[in-house]
Amino acid sequence: MQRTLVLFIVAVVLSPVTSFAQTRSRKTVRGNRPTVTQQKTTEIQRQGATRVADQIKILTKFIYLLGGVAKTLEGVDDAARRNQPSQAAQEQTQRSRAVIQNSIRDVRVGLDKLEIDFRTTPDLQRYYIKLAGVAAGAATAEDQAGANQFDRAGRSLLDVVNRLTDALVEMR
Repeated sequence: MQRTLVLFIVAVVLSPVTSFAQTRSRKTVRGNRPTVTQQKTTEIQRQGATRVADQIKILTKFIYLLGGVAKTLEGVDDAARRNQPSQAAQEQTQRSRAVIQNSIRDVRVGLDKLEIDFRTTPDLQRYYIKLAGVAAGAATAEDQAGANQFDRAGRSLLDVVNRLTDALVEMR
């Protein structure tokens, strides 16, 4: 009898505890899922990084092509100093120079737009400091190409590529 009484008391004492434990609902702890705002910010930053990478690709291809054209133009200039080149060769040289100058101008315009977008987009503003001045570097290259200093223009564009690369590294 004593044993039954002890079991009864234990059952009465523990019943609120067991019922509490059984009725308690479990809550799942949410992981560190990014919010919609964070996802949107990440997407904007990814798009900005893609645009910077595209500018790097455009510039490196252009610099590669510029090197070959600049050597050809230097060769034509050397030949012109030694003797009078044909009228057709002079015209072709002038067209080539104009194409290079227009191409550098187009690159500068693209870099201007990139700088403006980074400066005015809140999610990209913190990277703007790395991009600031790339359009000015392209403008310097444009001036140098206008003065027939194509080698120096190419070097100025290499500086621009370096700044763009630094910005891209910062963005990752």
